[in-house]
Amino acid sequence: MKEVIIIGSGPAGLSASVYLSRYKVPHLIIGPQAGGYINNTGEIQNYLGFSSIQGWELAQKMKEHVTELGAETLQEEVIEIKKTTNGFEIKTGLEKKLESRFIIYAGGTKHRTLGIPGERELEGKGISYCATCDGPFFKEKNVAVVGGGNSAGSAALILAQHAKQVTIFYRGEKPPMLPSYLDQISQSKNIELVCCTNLKEIKGSDKVTSVVLDNPYNGKNTFSLDGVFIEIGSDPRVEILTKIKVELDEWNYIKTNQDQSTNVPGFYAVGDVTTGSNGFRQIICAASEGAIAALAIFEKLKERQDT
Repeated sequence: MKEVIIIGSGPAGLSASVYLSRYKVPHLIIGPQAGGYINNTGEIQNYLGFSSIQGWELAQKMKEHVTELGAETLQEEVIEIKKTTNGFEIKTGLEKKLESRFIIYAGGTKHRTLGIPGERELEGKGISYCATCDGPFFKEKNVAVVGGGNSAGSAALILAQHAKQVTIFYRGEKPPMLPSYLDQISQSKNIELVCCTNLKEIKGSDKVTSVVLDNPYNGKNTFSLDGVFIEIGSDPRVEILTKIKVELDEWNYIKTNQDQSTNVPGFYAVGDVTTGSNGFRQIICAASEGAIAALAIFEKLKERQDT
């Protein structure tokens, strides 16, 4: 039986590992990719110590740090968690079963979809949820970004380096992205903002050819393009938690206490999947929550040793 299993290898999970290693608490990290979603992030300008760093590069530095401290890792997906008398039983996608006394859950979030005709059928055929991954495939092409938040702004700026034209469609009158993104977009020669507009349908057979809009653009409801990048937010990954009955809020984020504990004894949650950090889902906040959970578990283990 493991003392602690960390599920998720993004910034929150890796930060927890760093502190558990420092406290000499044996643990295992399970996750598909070290660094998590930041591998698909472009330039990062708000992580302390780096005025500018690419997401994949920061992920690599985090991985190296954890590895240097001797953390044990398993590159798999967890598909089931059960509560046991002494802790938890975890099942992976490759049918491995593992046991631990404590869990730090850093499952993160998943991309939200539009749910419109053509989206599922054309995913990977011009529809993408990752500008960093797929932007280079649209060199000198016309693409759209759907969304008005920070992820949409970041995606548009990444795509502008490759595409001929980037059009941002968002439903409100003013996009709620950071002023720094708006400043860069306003200075770009190949990014256009289109407000008060939603996509109704994405068309194409073997690849994306156009989208249908609910509000005419240049007098037309059909807009021709080569790619659609969907950046409308995310939802927490909590599907595998049904059997342990962890408490969620109305948006399905895991409710956590100040020490990142939950209503389930021994089960801690960290990062974007939680209600912690006042809902401010940033890399630095995720890393902080991972450290807090590690300290809380260390103190629990110390209490047991002292009794």
